[in-house]
Amino acid sequence: MSNPSLHPSESLAVAGDAASTDRESRATRRKRETRAKLLEAALALMADKGMEGVTINEITEAADVGFGSFYNHFESKEAIYAALTEWVFEAFADRLDRLVRHLEDPAEVIAVCTRHTLLRARREPVWGRFLLREGFSTLAARQGLGQRLWRDVQKGMDAHRFLSDDPSMRFIAAGGTVLAAIAAELRWGEGLEGNAENPSNQGLGLGGLPERTASAVLQILGLAKPAAAEVATRPLLGEPGDEEGEL
Repeated sequence: MSNPSLHPSESLAVAGDAASTDRESRATRRKRETRAKLLEAALALMADKGMEGVTINEITEAADVGFGSFYNHFESKEAIYAALTEWVFEAFADRLDRLVRHLEDPAEVIAVCTRHTLLRARREPVWGRFLLREGFSTLAARQGLGQRLWRDVQKGMDAHRFLSDDPSMRFIAAGGTVLAAIAAELRWGEGLEGNAENPSNQGLGLGGLPERTASAVLQILGLAKPAAAEVATRPLLGEPGDEEGEL
């Protein structure tokens, strides 16, 4: 119903403005949804084949989006790859930073971040595969999770919580342990009970893997085994995955 206080022509103008805003809102929503589809498709493809092994046509087909629509969102395949690495390496690391900002013990900071990284890889195997594929890249080492790990290792050494001999080697060993644990989780994790390749059938087990990985990382950094195990099994702060929205 039109506003009786307005002249008929003004009423039409208001209605036109509302319709325009509605159309803009729907267009914005569709654009966001299309971008998310492209990112999700690229993530799944690049997690398995790497950026070089994927074509733009494959991404648009997997996303069920027109080929030309790709360029409304990204300039190139390299651009969508950069957006993915920003999300995988930076956005999650930022959430972890917010989660642990009140912790004073550098060892607990690293334990909490390690456990949440393993837990997210378990919840989202595609995310885990992409992190695993790109985890040893130069990009991963200088930003996101790699950058934060180096920073937190340095803080622990400055506080004399960690051993300070050969910090670069301890950083490499700690990061490699996390990635190796993600690889084990993805290959032998849930749903493979009874499989001949499951390490539990060879006397090995993956129970409590996030905590065990955190403990191993802390031992690499210099904590004694009992102290590392105690820190790694403290009540876990928050669930960063609960905060995560769309890509």
